[in-house]
Amino acid sequence: MAKDTTDREFDLVLFGATGFVGVLTAQYLRGAAPEGARIALAGRSEAKLAAVRAELGVDWPVLVADSSDQAALDAMAARTRVVVTTVGPYLRYGVPLVRACAAAGTHYADLTGEPLFIRDCIDRFEDDAVRTGAKIVNSCGYDSIPSDLSVYQLYRRSVEDNAGELTDTTLVAYLKGGASGGTIDSGRAMMEAIAADSSKASILAHPYSLSPDKSMDPDVGRQTDQALQRASTIDASLEGWVTTFIMASHNTKIVRRSNGLLGWVYGKNFRYREVMNAGKSPAAPLIAAGMAGGIAATMVTGALLSRVAVGRRLLDRVLPKPGTGPSESARRSGWFTMKTFAATTSGAKYVCTFAGHGDPGYQATSVMLGQAGLCLAFDDLPDIAGILTPAAAMGDALTERLRGADITIEVARA
Repeated sequence: MAKDTTDREFDLVLFGATGFVGVLTAQYLRGAAPEGARIALAGRSEAKLAAVRAELGVDWPVLVADSSDQAALDAMAARTRVVVTTVGPYLRYGVPLVRACAAAGTHYADLTGEPLFIRDCIDRFEDDAVRTGAKIVNSCGYDSIPSDLSVYQLYRRSVEDNAGELTDTTLVAYLKGGASGGTIDSGRAMMEAIAADSSKASILAHPYSLSPDKSMDPDVGRQTDQALQRASTIDASLEGWVTTFIMASHNTKIVRRSNGLLGWVYGKNFRYREVMNAGKSPAAPLIAAGMAGGIAATMVTGALLSRVAVGRRLLDRVLPKPGTGPSESARRSGWFTMKTFAATTSGAKYVCTFAGHGDPGYQATSVMLGQAGLCLAFDDLPDIAGILTPAAAMGDALTERLRGADITIEVARA
């Protein structure tokens, strides 16, 4: 039976509030939360939490809890309606908090780009979350809200136009910004997990590894995340070349899980992939090839180094550290535009533009995560619980919130 959380002490607890993205999210919530919102900051260090609170100039309570202290996480989850967490890699540190929220009927939002973590949560906590009414929503940042909501809004428009089901759908990513230390550490955590248990590699490789019902997976042939092609092969309006998008492997699984959670409404022939713009200069084909090859080589090298202690020490020395990030000016100069092209069974074609200002992995992500948490806390949402995706849990409500936060989300008929 779903638990009643309306009388809890807090509307939202931000866990990991002293980390780099945690501070950015707290700063965003300070301005975006409605008047009277009951928000608390949580993390391992009371002193650091107090310092963040003082810097923010707010009177929010601070809660001390460590990601490995199940009792403290259980107590924290029981005091709030929503937990928003930036504490990753989630594969290493996230499971106890999901357990706590699923048991308490507390809604939850994270930033994970780790399919292994999500699959583990589905297998272990889906039933508990459904029973208590908890919405456990993964991937509420740049990975994977633009991907997930873009396809969801394309579906909504096709229904509105009575244009049939979605078929071939491709997202093209344009962006200025860098990978965060946390994102890289998440990749390392997955490589280490696979080094310890090679059977987990199939979760990364299979396009439907996060499917809610394996028997309903569409049979649409091979869907690859590797890319090296002319952009015009996706849509005649595009110029230059496209290449492999490093987060495609994760984002596409989230989108396909949304389709399943929504009852496979996107269509029985829905095919989805993501690529990244490589430019249109004479050197673009070489750039695209280099990026595609570099991503593949990096994954192989990272997997091999993760298998041995000396390799892990080497990665510690050369990779960006979790909790670090670019300067404020660099964050503000970033931007992203995601254009998703879709065809339907009636022959209609659409494009969804999802665009915003700010470094996607930091500035924009803090906006998306903050709005996801506020949406879970205050909005009238679909009656669905379990291990969810942004589109399945909050589709229309979150879309409108992000539009109000100066993010462009537009669908046009091509």
